[in-house]
Amino acid sequence: MIKLTVNGTPREIAADAGTPLLWALRDELGLTGTKFGCGVASCGACTVLLDGAPVRSCQIFVGDIDGTEVTTIEGAQDSAAQAIRAAWGELEVPQCGYCQSGQIISAASLLRDTPKPTDDDIDAAMEGNLCRCATYARIRKAIHRASEIMEG
Repeated sequence: MIKLTVNGTPREIAADAGTPLLWALRDELGLTGTKFGCGVASCGACTVLLDGAPVRSCQIFVGDIDGTEVTTIEGAQDSAAQAIRAAWGELEVPQCGYCQSGQIISAASLLRDTPKPTDDDIDAAMEGNLCRCATYARIRKAIHRASEIMEG
């Protein structure tokens, strides 16, 4: 059994140690907000927080992360995540929406570490999060807006 804290709750996963975290989250725990995109950590759709840092869950094996803390889109509820969600809606960021859980996790992580990011900060933090609909300009604008929301 692999023991993890997922979205603040201690969980045990009965998956093979070589199972990617993505599939353990989706198939074992029913947390389907984390999406499969490419399977090779190139698109960012599967991004989750592992001990507070954004990672691509398709390339992290559950046997390597026993005892860690995982936050998925379902559990991302802090002020940064709430500000990102508010800005996303206000500026109508999503189109198809498929990449959005990974985008939101990465953007909220950026704002936790860098409350007033520059365009270069945003570009670096969001690198590798692909959007088929090419809403990159709206994503950047929404991250700046979320920063303003967090300031009050």
